[in-house]
This record gives sequence, structure tokens and C-alpha cells, in this order.
Amino acid sequence: MKIAIASDHGGFELKQELIRHYADLGIILQDLGTYNTDSCDYPDAAKKMAETILNRQAELGILICGTGIGISIAANRYHGIRAALLYDDFTAEMAKKHNNANVIVFGGRTMQVSDVVRRIGIFMQTEFEGGRHNRRIEKIEEGK
Repeated sequence: MKIAIASDHGGFELKQELIRHYADLGIILQDLGTYNTDSCDYPDAAKKMAETILNRQAELGILICGTGIGISIAANRYHGIRAALLYDDFTAEMAKKHNNANVIVFGGRTMQVSDVVRRIGIFMQTEFEGGRHNRRIEKIEEGK
């Protein structure tokens, strides 16, 4: 599975930690930036991620800003993106099981690396339930 990762300056440190962690496991995360802690705008990172997912250059995206809130709002403005802020283990499971999220979001200033790694694992190990949830996702895609 191809996974892309992007952040603004508030999520830069967590992004770098995740890149190192997964590289140690032999998993390469496609780094879409930012590449330093200089102030930048989270909507730009969300746009780059949305384009990457929608153009099928990655199957899953990970976005990070200071709280995860702003960047998830920005990402969800793009038709076809289902970005979910995974603020606990239950939301990590439900984001996949019921919403089949294609972008998962974290807060660089509000979450610990170990918690984020665990939530990514929960999300990745969970299967999308389909069924009635397909209908709901279709309604989202149709704009209803």
C-alpha cells in the first residue's frame, strides 16, 4: 500500500517521527512536505494530499497540523476525500469500519507519537464493513 504523509509546521516534528518509525519497519511514507518548521498554511498541505489521493498516487494519506482540526477541515473540502481526525483508539477503528476514510489526521501538538502509531495500526488492521455504510458514503460522494 502506498501511503503519503504531509503536514504544516505544527505537525512537522510528528511527521518526521512517523517517517523514521515506519522507515525502521521497511515502510516508506511518501513525504509531501512541509520540510521544516517555518510557518506555512495547512490548506496547502491538504490540497497537495487531496491531489495525491485523487490522482491515485497513494492509497492512504496521513495529514498533521497542530491540532488536526484545521487540516482535516481543509482536506474534506475536496470531493472524494474522506479525512478523519483520529483522536482516540475508537475513532481510529470507526474511521475505517464505518467511514472507509482515505486520509487520517493527527494533531502534532496534541498527540504522542506512540498513540499515533497505535491508532494508525488500529486503522490499518480494521476492515471496512460495507453494507449500509456504502450507501452513506455514496450519499457523501453525491453531495446529498
